[in-house]
Amino acid sequence: MPPKDHPAHPPRAAARPAPAGRRVPAPARRAPARPAPRTTSPAAKPLRLGSPRPRLRLVSLGLALVMLVFVVRLLQVQAVEADAYAARAEEQRYLSVVLAAERGEITDRAGTLLATSVDAYDITADPKLFTPKESKAPNAPEQAAALLAPILGKDAGELAKKLRAPGSRYTVLARRQTPQVWNQIKDVKKVFAEKARADRARGGPGANVLAGVLSEPSSRRVYPNGDLAAGILGYVRADGRGGGGIESMLDRTLAGKDGEITYAQSGGRRVPTADGTRETPAVPGSDIELTIDRDLQWAAQRAISEQVAASKADRGYVIAQDTRTGEILAMANAPGFDPNDISRADATALGNAAVQDVYEPGSTAKVISLAAVLEEKAAHVGTRVVVPNRLHRGDRLFKDDDDHPTWYLTLAGVMAKSSNIGTILATGQLGKTQPEANKVLHSYFRKFGVGSTTGLGYPGESPGILAPPQEWSTSQQYTIPFGQGLSINAMHATSVYQTVANGGVRIQPTLVRGAKGPDGRFTPAQAPRKTRVVSEETARTLSEMLETTVGSDEGTGIRARIPGYRVAGKTGTSDRVDPELGRYKGFTASFAGFAPSDQPRVAVYCAIQNPTVGSYSGGRLCGPVYQQVMRFALKTLRVPPTGKEPARLPVTFDPST
Repeated sequence: MPPKDHPAHPPRAAARPAPAGRRVPAPARRAPARPAPRTTSPAAKPLRLGSPRPRLRLVSLGLALVMLVFVVRLLQVQAVEADAYAARAEEQRYLSVVLAAERGEITDRAGTLLATSVDAYDITADPKLFTPKESKAPNAPEQAAALLAPILGKDAGELAKKLRAPGSRYTVLARRQTPQVWNQIKDVKKVFAEKARADRARGGPGANVLAGVLSEPSSRRVYPNGDLAAGILGYVRADGRGGGGIESMLDRTLAGKDGEITYAQSGGRRVPTADGTRETPAVPGSDIELTIDRDLQWAAQRAISEQVAASKADRGYVIAQDTRTGEILAMANAPGFDPNDISRADATALGNAAVQDVYEPGSTAKVISLAAVLEEKAAHVGTRVVVPNRLHRGDRLFKDDDDHPTWYLTLAGVMAKSSNIGTILATGQLGKTQPEANKVLHSYFRKFGVGSTTGLGYPGESPGILAPPQEWSTSQQYTIPFGQGLSINAMHATSVYQTVANGGVRIQPTLVRGAKGPDGRFTPAQAPRKTRVVSEETARTLSEMLETTVGSDEGTGIRARIPGYRVAGKTGTSDRVDPELGRYKGFTASFAGFAPSDQPRVAVYCAIQNPTVGSYSGGRLCGPVYQQVMRFALKTLRVPPTGKEPARLPVTFDPST
């Protein structure tokens, strides 16, 4: 039995008696206790891996898509765009190089060379080879530039700037250099290459600052006679195109047609055994034969240059023209330029001022006015003209070059003494009213070619200035007859005297006789246009009047006389419009004429702009130039004197008879 003080079961509370009448509910049952969950150890049960099939399906799908892309691209390259890719591959494999055409030569009328092309080199460089990494020198561009500058005649700073071009593999340092220049550069390169090899042998870096200097074959335009006929010839620009004169005027004929060669290349080098080489040969340019005579051109250029220098003038020009054919035998400007080195030329001297400058001709234009008077029968060679010291017309008083008592001149005397007043009085007879006379006079200026280009076809030729007669001002209608108030160029003036010398028939001036093609066949230039301006009778009378100007002791052209020859000529001295100021300042001196006057062969015209030392008279300044050029021309063309006596027209008349 258990001890008394430790009962087997704890005592239960006594049940309270239920009240009377109430039902005692049965005690609630306890839910059976759930067993505690069992914890299973890893050792007891292994992990199960997920299935790899989803991943494999995903990878397979990705690979299929990639393969599909490759297949589509392959089909595109080999089927859809096969021709395009083949052509592109062909382009990358084959290299096309332009074969430059040889530029034609320019010669004078006797075949003497005036312009030709010789072998030359463009000096180039690879700027990458001048970097410190490639050249093994920290300042390779500066060192190379210092070495090349005196050889190339370039600024060292500019050369260094080209050699430092970042990211560039090609630059041109100088174009069209002579073989001597390239040989000199090669000699210097050789010296530096040997030094670099020796330095590397000693364990040094072997710096070579000229390794990147290269060359490309080219051609260079050469003018063997220097500045002779530069105004006619022009020059060739850096890009190989004509930059002025005949070089520009006939650029397409001279340049020919470039060819092309296409060959397989690998690494920039030609593969000699590869097929597919195609070549289109270059077509050389044609040779041009000019109308000028080199020796006469030299004489003209020397004469005008000396007179311009002696008078300290701005410039001058002289032209010699064959009166029978219209061919230009010489056309010289002073100052000139050397087309072999345009970089040193004065910009104001470039071009051909003899056809590009315009100015008021002065008294040399009186031959047009008196031609109109004779042709219209308004007067004849012996018509008497009373010339006062001053003449009031419009709003001005007109005078001659010198103060004089009243002159009693014939029409021939008006020409011989170059009277402005006499010319005004004579041209006033061209119409019943001054406007009618202006209209008639204007028509003759136009017939002689004033106000339009001469037909020479020269680049930049000016047509001159000649206003319509209804626009002539009060003073112009009286100044135009003696050559002020209108503008011409030297070629206009020469053409006027060629017309008179040729019996009144104007021949379009020409500078080109023809061209000789690559096949050696000579093609003559198109025949010049001929136009009758005045009758043969009027031209003959004008010739005799012009001869009186030179032959008479009372004439203004005595300095143009040539012993043994009959010479016709006319002086001119006009106010000059300063192109910078836009107003009159200084003078234009001129002289025009032809010889022999009875059987003309050559017309010569000279003009000098703004002489500042000595006389500014056309007779004194240009008369001697005319004489020198004319004498040389007659000798060159072997023109003998005619042996006939001059006309000796009367200059004055006795007012008492």
